[in-house]
Amino acid sequence: TQDLEASGGGSVQPGGSLKLSCMVSRDLPCMSWFRLAPGKSREGIAVIGADGVEGYADSVKGRFTISRDNAKNSLYLQMNDLKAEDTAMYYCGGAYFGAAACRVENYFSYWGQGTQVTVSS
Repeated sequence: TQDLEASGGGSVQPGGSLKLSCMVSRDLPCMSWFRLAPGKSREGIAVIGADGVEGYADSVKGRFTISRDNAKNSLYLQMNDLKAEDTAMYYCGGAYFGAAACRVENYFSYWGQGTQVTVSS
């Protein structure tokens, strides 16, 4: 079994919304969402630390919101005002980072199955 498994992806029109979920089977203080699109490098888009502090990539700031529910071992990504350029495979990730290192640009060593998000008209 994988430590993290994302779900909730799908197809949506531009301007639409989706909420991704991630089941987490390991207690990881720093959690993240990142995405991978064909022909592009991996992009970290959101992080949340054990203290609840959030961080976002400029490309999604103001549109996406990361949250976590430790009681349910779950991580979420609410995505609003979706754009065609948001089309990608989305993954949840985690790491044993403290607050200072919990940043979107870092590499998260724990991650698992992704979920596809397609935005098109």
